[in-house]
Amino acid sequence: MQASAGRPVRSRMTGPQRRSQLIDVGRGLFAARGLDGTTIEEVAAAAGVSKPVIYEHFGSKEGLYTKVVESEFRILLDSINDSLAVEAKPRVLVERAALALLGYIEERTDGFRILMRDAPPSQPEGAFSTLLSHVTARVEHILSDEFSRRGFSSADGAMYAQMLVGMVAMTGQWWLDSRTPDKRAVAAHLVNLAWNGLTGLQKDPELRDEG
Repeated sequence: MQASAGRPVRSRMTGPQRRSQLIDVGRGLFAARGLDGTTIEEVAAAAGVSKPVIYEHFGSKEGLYTKVVESEFRILLDSINDSLAVEAKPRVLVERAALALLGYIEERTDGFRILMRDAPPSQPEGAFSTLLSHVTARVEHILSDEFSRRGFSSADGAMYAQMLVGMVAMTGQWWLDSRTPDKRAVAAHLVNLAWNGLTGLQKDPELRDEG
């Protein structure tokens, strides 16, 4: 369909489409500049809308930021939960969880930068810290079972879960900018350290999953 001036008529976005577009635009700007460094005018200009449209959908810049964080939080948490939901040996589960985090960083770099940044009002303690707490609870259950099987104190699983998740998370933050070696190599070295300890490190570790 053509307008009278010969230009194509733009199809009007539905409400959900507009919200999704604004979240995508906001993600890119917030990742580059942070919450405080991004203005509502910049979001509106990048999206090709007026400021009232953003207020209509999200109430404020902070409201948009909260929705961006909530979306990325759910995507990453679901990915890690899915990696831990399959039947596998604890070592393979740790491999898959590490790969899930590194895969998210690789595919949704802007999202990870946002999760590491300003805390939204809904998660004053920080989105990434909240996510790690969820993951630690899952890992604690896995390690407690493994500890019990080996005759160790299952209560120590909580402490080791904190250590393990913290190690993976810090490595992920480093890999965000490094990107070398590739994610499978990084995951293999993470599990090498976690499973074998410094005194039992393998020279050329490999993952044991089938991916």
